[in-house]
Amino acid sequence: MEGPVPSPTLPTSRRANGHASPAAVSATDLRKSYGDKVVLDGIDLRIPSGSVFALLGPNGAGKTTAVKILSTLIGADGGQAQVAGHDVAASPNGVRAAIGVTGQFSAVDGLITGEENMLLMADLHHLSKREGRRVAAELLERFDLVEAARKPASTYSGGMKRRLDIAMTLVGNPRIIFLDEPTTGLDPRSRHNMWGIIRELVSDGVTVLLTTQYLDEADELADRIAVLHDGKIAAEGTAEELKRMIPGGHVRLRFTDPRAYERAAAALHGVTCDDETLSLQIPSDGSQRELRSILDLLDAEAIEADELTVHTPDLDDVFFALTGGTDQPKEAVR
Repeated sequence: MEGPVPSPTLPTSRRANGHASPAAVSATDLRKSYGDKVVLDGIDLRIPSGSVFALLGPNGAGKTTAVKILSTLIGADGGQAQVAGHDVAASPNGVRAAIGVTGQFSAVDGLITGEENMLLMADLHHLSKREGRRVAAELLERFDLVEAARKPASTYSGGMKRRLDIAMTLVGNPRIIFLDEPTTGLDPRSRHNMWGIIRELVSDGVTVLLTTQYLDEADELADRIAVLHDGKIAAEGTAEELKRMIPGGHVRLRFTDPRAYERAAAALHGVTCDDETLSLQIPSDGSQRELRSILDLLDAEAIEADELTVHTPDLDDVFFALTGGTDQPKEAVR
């Protein structure tokens, strides 16, 4: 048995403005193998409090293994990790008291009602009956499950089960939540509803570590994204930072005046011309600096384009470039 859990001292990370902010989750040189198969080959993570961090990676990349280590479900072979200021190996009970975990597969018991699932979770958190009923009622209302609360959970739709799953995770009021593919198998409306729930959690100061097989989901929700490949972090940054790493971005100019088109083609460097549509394509990383340079050149020659569009690589391009994959990423077996 562990003794009383000491008040944690959170490690810090740096925001863009240079000020230190507490890191809810940190890992250094995290390693895990199964036999001869290396799943995690020395990964580093640092997740600021109150943010969404997404782990992306192809099949077998180790995303779920990382979540299992950080949530104390399995041990690492090497490296160190802290969650909510607690070492995952030395103080697993401290970690468990601070987190909530929603796995790939629902933890909902279909044989009992939604309300009974919630009350069971309240019992597991050692809440009094009165407090358990209060918390259950509040969360059922928050997740729009009041009407279905006394129906067997087996009758719930996929979206309702996922909402109930997250509601159960929140019974203990965790400040850090691990969401392992929370929207897999949901219809588009249910996915968007789930996105709204995640945003609401973060607005309340909760930290979310998200694994997902949907690149648009990471783009939509994550403050920072790490691409995991062959057990290593291939790249990490904001969605925009990752997109700028990949070649293929360009600015497209379209003209209706053939003379303006020809003059622009002569004034700009490295352009690809389309004489049929009177459009020019100029390689660009999409930055404000490069766009200003193009516009300054056009202004200097008194050339005005009828249409200007900026095209940057999306996360699909980033994923394929970093992992060499040809398929949409799927969750790791482990």
